[in-house]
Amino acid sequence: MHKFSIIGAGFGGLTAVRQIRRQLPDAEITLIAPQAEFIYFPSLIWIPTGLRQGEQLRIPLDRFFQRKNVHFHGGRVTGLRDAGRTVITDQGEIHNDILIIASGGRGLRKLPGIEHSLAICDGIAVAEQIRDRLAALDQGTIAFGFAGNPQEPSAVRGGPVFELLFGIDGYLRKIGKRDQIQLVFFNPMTEPGNRLGAKAVAGLLAEMEKRQIQTHLGHKITGFAADKVMTEGGDIAADLILFMPGMTGPDWAATSGLPLSAGGFIQADEYCQVPGHPGVFVVGDAGSYANSPDWLPKQGHTADLQAGAAVHNALLQLQNKPADKSFRAELICIIDTLDSGFLVFRNKDHASVLPNSLWHAAKMAFEWRYLLHYR
Repeated sequence: MHKFSIIGAGFGGLTAVRQIRRQLPDAEITLIAPQAEFIYFPSLIWIPTGLRQGEQLRIPLDRFFQRKNVHFHGGRVTGLRDAGRTVITDQGEIHNDILIIASGGRGLRKLPGIEHSLAICDGIAVAEQIRDRLAALDQGTIAFGFAGNPQEPSAVRGGPVFELLFGIDGYLRKIGKRDQIQLVFFNPMTEPGNRLGAKAVAGLLAEMEKRQIQTHLGHKITGFAADKVMTEGGDIAADLILFMPGMTGPDWAATSGLPLSAGGFIQADEYCQVPGHPGVFVVGDAGSYANSPDWLPKQGHTADLQAGAAVHNALLQLQNKPADKSFRAELICIIDTLDSGFLVFRNKDHASVLPNSLWHAAKMAFEWRYLLHYR
C-alpha cells in the first residue's frame, strides 16, 4: 500500500487529498497540519465590513477526513529526513513513499515597526482585529499597502489589499463615515499590481481616483510607527495601517535539506517536483516554480492546479515513469468591491479585465460551491 504524506490543510493540500483518493482508493494518506480545519482565505476581506463572521470561514475537516479515509496528524512540521521520506513534527514522525508539501508561505516581518500594521491574510483573528479597529474609528486616516520580496519579486499578494481598500471605502460610505475618514494607498512600485496586467493597473488606479482615494506610489517603504507609514518619499500619517508584506517560504524549509530559491521558497520544476528529491512535490505558496511567468499568482486557484499536476506525476513516480504533466499557468481573480467587482484573467497569451456589478455575487457563489467539498 502506497503511503502519501501531505503537509498543509489549505487549498493545495486538500485538493491533493481528493485527487489521490479518486485515483488510488486504497492509498494510505496522512495529512499534517496544526489543526484539522480549513480557513477559506479569499473571504477574509469580508470580515472587517461584517459581511462574514470568522467562524463562517473556519471549516472543520473531521467529516471530510472520515469520508476520504485520511489520517490526520495534528502537529507542526520542524524538518525532514531521508530526503523527504520522513517528516519530522513536534508530535512525532511520519514516513512516506510520496511527500506533497502544501504548507503555504509566510509574510516577511523584517521592516522596522511592522508590528504596528495588520495583514488581512494572517487569518481570522487579524481580520476581526481590523473589524474592531475600523468600528472604533470615527475620523482619521487608514493606510493600505503591500510589498514584495526583494529576493523574489513575484512573491507578492496584492489582490486582498485592493479588495479591502474598495470594500472599506464602500462600507464607510454606507454608514456615513467616509467624509471623516481619509483612505491612502501606498506601494513602492509606480504601477502596483502590474502582475495583473497593464489594463488592470490602469483600471484599479482609475477606480481609486474615482473614489477619492489618495495614492503614495514609487517610494521604498522604510518602516512603520503606531501613527505613520515611513517611506523614502515622506511619511503617511495613519490611524490604522493595513499592510501585506512580501512572502517567503515555510519556516522549517531552511533546515529541510531541500533546495531553496533566493526568496526562501522550495524549488520545483514545471511538474511540481523538487529537484534531486524523487517523490517530493511542492504545490501552492511554499514553492518557487521553474519556467513559470513572473506574474504567476500566489493564490488558491494556482495551488489547486498544481495539486492536480503533482498527484498525476506522483502516481507516475510510483510506477517508475517520468513526470509528463505540467500545471496550467493562469491568473483568475475577482477583485471585489462589495457591490460589484473586476474579473481579472491572465495567461501566457493574453490578459483581460472585466468590470461588472455581478462579480460580487459570483464571488459569493463560488465560495459556497467550493466549500461544499469540505462541509
